[in-house]
Amino acid sequence: MSTIMEEAIPATERHTVHSGITCNQSLQAVQDALYVLNGKWKLPIIIALKDGPRRFRELQRLVTGITAKVLSKELKELEMNEFAVRHVYATIPVTVEYELTEYSHSLDSVIEALYQWGIQHRARILGKDKLNVL
Repeated sequence: MSTIMEEAIPATERHTVHSGITCNQSLQAVQDALYVLNGKWKLPIIIALKDGPRRFRELQRLVTGITAKVLSKELKELEMNEFAVRHVYATIPVTVEYELTEYSHSLDSVIEALYQWGIQHRARILGKDKLNVL
């Protein structure tokens, strides 16, 4: 038995109809993800750490425009959310390195999707997508 909505919309044009509960769950999941990855610095820091452990100053040089205070705050939040780990070595002077955790790899597909979308969006806004049609 089909619903009135199913009869009104051809099968090829139907989208999943969400109940209020599933919409709220979807919204909550997206809000949680945005809360953890908020701001403009967390993903660039994660990307800068992809090639291996880095010292604080290395990260500051790689993530252009970030201040030491903001980098410190962001690294603490990345540690708190289990995306990065801080290693302190008993050298003189003390050496501190930051490294991605295994859990951080759960963001790989998210980062790749954002990368692909960013390229597409930039091309669209700059009008270069018309050149790719040829």
